[in-house]
Amino acid sequence: MTKTLLIVAHAPSAHTQQLVDAIQRGANHPDMTEIEVLYRPALQATPADVMACDAIILFTPENLAYMSGALKDFFDRCYYPVLEQKQGLACAIVIRAGHDGTGTKRALESILTGLRWRQVHELLLLRGQWQDAFLAQAEELGLYMAAGLDAGIW
Repeated sequence: MTKTLLIVAHAPSAHTQQLVDAIQRGANHPDMTEIEVLYRPALQATPADVMACDAIILFTPENLAYMSGALKDFFDRCYYPVLEQKQGLACAIVIRAGHDGTGTKRALESILTGLRWRQVHELLLLRGQWQDAFLAQAEELGLYMAAGLDAGIW
């Protein structure tokens, strides 16, 4: 039975889009034959996308010590429509932070607590100046999430 991994991301720059591409590359690993990977830009993701997924990866750049407005908009539109039905949803967070990312981390973890979603991977905080190593970390997270779904762990 095919399982769906949803990636909801706001990627306003070339570097953030490279990170989203890396997450997708990892999640679409050829060994993951029973996983469908769906990517939705945060402003286009809907409650129906969340309802249809088995796990979710959330990606945002740090904006003014907070998540992007686009990801906040996603939560504003989707929080209550999925609240009761998607409790326990396996999730992972990726933050691209030019500074420290703590405000973004705190806000996202608060929302996930309210939704009762389970972080099944340590938050990936890509902090400071751009490093090409960020791409390998993002790809690894995508693979980890897909492999967990494929193995039936979540």
